[in-house]
Formats: sequence, C-alpha cells, structure tokens
Amino acid sequence: MKLASWISLTDHRIYPSTESAPSFDGPLVVARNERFSLQLSLRTDLVDPVEATAEVKVPAGWIARIRRVGYVPVRHLNTGCFNDPGELEGVDKIPGFVPDPLFDEAKVLLPCQETHSFWLTFVPAPNTDLGDHPVEITAKLTDGTENKHTVTVTLAPVVLNKRSGFSITHWFYVDSLIDWYKTDLFDEKFWSILPAYLKNMVDHGQDSLYVPIFTPPLDGVKRPSQLLKIHQRGANDYQFDWSDVRRYVNAARNAGIEYFEWCHLFTQWGVKFALRIYEGQGRDEKLLWPPETGATSEIYRAFLTQFLAEFKVFLDQENLLEKSFFHLSDEPHGEEHLANYRQARALLNELAPWMKVMDALSEIAFAKAGLTDMPVPSIQTALEFVKDGIASWCYYCCGPRGKYLNRLLDTPLSKIGMHGLLFYRWPFRGFLHWGYNYWQKSQTRDQLDPFHVQDGTAWPGWAFGDTFVVYPGPAGPIDSIRWEVFAESLQDYQLLQTLEIRRDDPMLEAIKSFDQFPKDASWRRAIRTRLLACPV
Repeated sequence: MKLASWISLTDHRIYPSTESAPSFDGPLVVARNERFSLQLSLRTDLVDPVEATAEVKVPAGWIARIRRVGYVPVRHLNTGCFNDPGELEGVDKIPGFVPDPLFDEAKVLLPCQETHSFWLTFVPAPNTDLGDHPVEITAKLTDGTENKHTVTVTLAPVVLNKRSGFSITHWFYVDSLIDWYKTDLFDEKFWSILPAYLKNMVDHGQDSLYVPIFTPPLDGVKRPSQLLKIHQRGANDYQFDWSDVRRYVNAARNAGIEYFEWCHLFTQWGVKFALRIYEGQGRDEKLLWPPETGATSEIYRAFLTQFLAEFKVFLDQENLLEKSFFHLSDEPHGEEHLANYRQARALLNELAPWMKVMDALSEIAFAKAGLTDMPVPSIQTALEFVKDGIASWCYYCCGPRGKYLNRLLDTPLSKIGMHGLLFYRWPFRGFLHWGYNYWQKSQTRDQLDPFHVQDGTAWPGWAFGDTFVVYPGPAGPIDSIRWEVFAESLQDYQLLQTLEIRRDDPMLEAIKSFDQFPKDASWRRAIRTRLLACPV
C-alpha cells in the first residue's frame, strides 16, 4: 500500500485513524444548479512523510474547489448522548483530533499510517446537458505515484429556485473581528475585512444580518462595538451620526444580505436594565448612564424617545423598515422576566408603535400574551407553537442535544445534513443561531484561539462546536465542515419548495419532530433521488 486513496460522500467525518474504504463512484444525482461536495482521503504506509496533491478535472464551465481538511483538538464528547451513542460521531475518536476547518490548499504532508483528506466542492455550469457527467479526481505523490478516481454525477432536470419565506441568521460578532484582526474599532482595516465575512454568510444560505447599532447585550459585557456614533450635548439631549450604520448596511446589501436584525434594546436574561450605550463609539468606554440603570427608567425612556424617532427616519430613508427584524431582549423566561418584558414592550409600543418585535423565547406564555410579534422558540418547544397556530421562527443554542437536531463537533454529518428537510417540514418563518463567530471565552472579552478551543472554555454547559461555524483566516473566514454541510442541506429546502411539495406529503411523514427523524444518510439520499426525478 504505497498510497491508498478513496472517494466518499460528505455524510461522515474522516479522522486521522480512519482506515481505507471502498471508493464511491456514483451516480450522485444533483439539481442542475446545485452545489455538492465529495471527500478524497489518502493514507500511506511509507516510513517517511510524503507530499500528496489532489487534482480534479470537471466538465467545461463547472466550478471546482479543493480544500485540505484540517483537524482541531476536541477535549471531550458533548453531554446528552451517552445513553445513545448512535447520536454521536467520533465516540472512539474523542478526546482527539476532529476534522473541521477547510483550508484552500491542494497539498498535504502525508505521514505514515495517518489518513488525511481533501474536501472537493463543485457547481455545474448553467448550460450543462442533463444526464451523466464524469468528475475525475487524482491523488498524486511527489514521486509520480497516482491514483485516479472517476465519479459519475447525474444532472437532474430540476433548477432550484431561490429560497423564499424562510430567513436564516447567525449572530455576527464584529467585536471578534476587531480583536482578531487588531483593527482600531471601525477603521479602514475593519471595513476591508468585513466583505469577505458577509459574502461567506450569503454563500451559506444566510439572508439576514445582525446590526450592532449598539454593543450587543449578549453573553456578558462585550468590548464596545457600537456602530452608531453618539454625542451627549446636555441632559437627555443626544446627537446621532448614522454614517457607520449606513456603511455597514450598504456593505451587507452589496454582499447579498436582504434583511437586517437590529440590536436588542434591553439586557439579556431578565429585561432588567438599559443597554450599555457609549459616548462616541465606546473608544474610551464612557457610558451615557450607569450599568444598573433600569430598563424603563426615565433616563432610558428619554434616550429611546430621541433615538427611536431618528431610527425610524433612518429606516425610511434607507427603505429598510419592511426588511427589518427588531429585538427587545434575548431569552426571557419565568414570571419575573415576563413582567419585565411586558413593561419594556409597553414602552416600545408607546414610543415606536411601528416596531414589530421578535425574540428568542421558548415559553409559549410570552407569545400567547401577545408580547412578541414573532417568537423564536427552541426546537425543543417549537412544535408547541406550530400546534397552537402561532407563527414563529426556531432556534437552538447549547442544546438541546441527544436525539435532537444540532451542528456540533460530534453531531453526525448525516444528521447535520437533515436541516433543510426538517426546516421545511413545518411552517416556520426562519432559523436563528447565536454563534457564527463567537471567538471569546464564555461571557468575557477574553479572545480565544478557535483552532484550539471550540466551547468558549465552558464545557459541559457550552458544547464543542456551538460557538462558531467559521474560523478566522488571514483576510476572511475559513469554512468548517459543519458550515458546509449545513449550507448544502438548505438546498433540500429549495428543492421541496421548487417542486411545491406539501409539508404533509407522505414522503416527509417519517419526520416526526426535531428529535424523531431519519438520521441515516441513505434516507436523505433516497428521498432526494426521488424528488429529483419528479417532473418540474
């Protein structure tokens, strides 16, 4: 075995200790405009490390991208699945190195008896004929040794329509960019880095973007990252400069973002306090009022009265009002929070009756009381909202785990691949996740190296793989395997929507809930093949 190489689908991870397996040669059935991926894995028994290269040959006009699969150290399995190891991937590999970051490299130094892989992504050319097409993949050593593989890709007579009626957002932390790339707040270096991240979100199915008009009141006291420039002219008298807010929105629109999610207006987990809002943009961390200022205090009421009036003008000028999602407070729960939320909601109703509110909250009482216009419940309780006919989004965060859908570093890729089908099964309006690029120690400003820490140092409460889906690269994001599989799964939503499949179609009957659904990759492949054979 000088060089063993094989092709596999992207429904399971390849670890350093993974043994060689039969090579997949197709057919792989895809829509005419669908992005799809394969894995090329290599292993050698040569004593000395040898450089290996991946090459691909595709039909004319097709896009092909080769990325080396990197490994990250994962210290523990996530909790919640030990009674059902079938819900985990890597049970015999973790603690250990787990494949996740994807580097734009076509070479790897291949040590003896270690498996390394390449992630191969393809997009067919628009004018490609229907039917079978060969994709040729070559693994090559520096001494000229070559292993050639051919995979048959079958283009079906379906063109996926753009997804509609279902938005997706992952909270984007500009403070992570400021810290990692060492920008001087919103300087030109920041604005030069931002577009790559915005494009990455759009390329992975995200159509909505969190706007830190103020420093987000999420997960502890963050470093100031306030887009809106504020000058206090006197007691309860403020001047606003919207230039950086406008620049941020324009950059997002240029990348393809369609909807904007505005910063929460009250503190997290209780709705107790006013936001920490700074003079200027927070460079000197000079607060406009003490941190313990009440959520509905007179000083905050005076500020909101002026801010919300100007905010409405800005939204109208930029034609953003109908493209905006507004937040009050994140994850309220319990009777005390309900009372606080009710008071804050009454204040917003008084000052900004035009503002429709959406929040992550899983207790249906908040929705039944009419306190939020668009609740975002956890997938653990989301079907209760559907049963009661309450329009909602859905989300997960840190949990639920176990049998539930998720996207962690030990979640089977076959399970991650079910996102699109599950989202379509019920009439949700969108999906929210809190961690696109949270690269900090849990609820602190302390920056972490995401290539070494993936739980915010808060395991078991925070799960490995929950805090981010991209890694920081030299001038932009590095995708994770989890992010790629999630994005490609969203094409299943497009497929069902394009074919106008009913949500209660018998084909989807096996999807019972967010914890009871088919988790074997063969089920998804079978239903996709069946759908792609449907007449358009």
